[in-house]
Amino acid sequence: MNTSADLLKELRIDRKAPPPAPSRRGLWIALAVVAVLAVLAAVGWFVFGREKPIEVETASTVALGGGGGAASVLDASGYVVARRMATVSAKVTGKVQEVLIEEGMRVEAGQVLARLEPIDADADRALAQSQLQAARSQSAGVQAQLVEAEANARRLSALVAQQLVSKAQYDQAVAQRDLLRAQLATAQRNATSASDRLRIADIGVDNTVVRAPFAGVVIAKAAQPGEIVSPLSAGGGFTRTGIGTIVDMDSLEIEVDVGEAYIGRVKAKMPVEATLNSYPDWKIPAEVIAIIPTADRGKATVKVRVALKTKDPRIVPDMGVTVSFLEKAAEGSVEQPRGVRVPSTAITQREGADVVFVVGAENVVELRQVKLGGVLGDDRAVESGLAPGETVVIDPPAELADGKTVAEAPQ
Repeated sequence: MNTSADLLKELRIDRKAPPPAPSRRGLWIALAVVAVLAVLAAVGWFVFGREKPIEVETASTVALGGGGGAASVLDASGYVVARRMATVSAKVTGKVQEVLIEEGMRVEAGQVLARLEPIDADADRALAQSQLQAARSQSAGVQAQLVEAEANARRLSALVAQQLVSKAQYDQAVAQRDLLRAQLATAQRNATSASDRLRIADIGVDNTVVRAPFAGVVIAKAAQPGEIVSPLSAGGGFTRTGIGTIVDMDSLEIEVDVGEAYIGRVKAKMPVEATLNSYPDWKIPAEVIAIIPTADRGKATVKVRVALKTKDPRIVPDMGVTVSFLEKAAEGSVEQPRGVRVPSTAITQREGADVVFVVGAENVVELRQVKLGGVLGDDRAVESGLAPGETVVIDPPAELADGKTVAEAPQ
């Protein structure tokens, strides 16, 4: 009984005991879920809620009036050309024996560029040499006979005077002397002719050697040993017409096509500033040589020749170049700031005003009102509102506004 009573006492609930401590596991789980949701909300706003940048094309402004008292009145594009360029060929048709040039090699006037096989030319020269020797030998033989005939005629002349020989013998001796004199003249002329033929043969041998007509740089090598070359391009497609092409780098100049509507702005001796497409930061001083007095009917342009005042190895033929024709300021005048030059497509209208969108920090654009100047080819002068070196938006879209974020459009 005592055992049962003890067991019942153990099963009795003690209401005076303190309640057990509550578990905090659920609270931590709830806090973690809330934090994850907050992070996801922030990421979603960053990805989807932030405004997407507008893709645009940009360009930099260029200062005007900083060219030592000169301002651009017209811009044009053209190419660097060589005034003195030659494709060198042999004077005769023959097989190439050796070529002594490579592209980029500098050559001097008269330098040997290549040689043709001189077999035929050497044979002609040897024949002419033999003919000259034979003519000279014949002339020497006639000369010796003439000396004897003249001496005989002199003796007979004295004997005829003494009536020791007949007049017929003397006349015969004189006739022989005159005949030999004529034969000697003929032999001498034959020797001279043979000498001339030898000189022609020497020229034929020299024609197998190709030389540079002037000093310059080799820009093309057109023939290889074993090929046939001919100045007349005989033999179809297997015959070369030249050994190589040489350019006189000191004769480089610029040729530009100027529209008929603007050719009146260009004058002879006008200062020019040239910019190579390969080196946009390099301004090359130049000067107008001449305006070609004819127009291209198809393109409505007039060709202008421009001389480069700087010689530099970086300037090579057929390079693209942009030129600015400059007008010198009046002597004694003070150069005033002329603003900047921007592409015409960067200028747009907003509420009836001429404005430009300037890209600032963090690619945020600023709407800026400008005062326009004259037209400079495809560009426009801006007298106020912009500073040199600023970045402007080209062809701004209608949705672009002040404070918008932009991004450079892929090329």
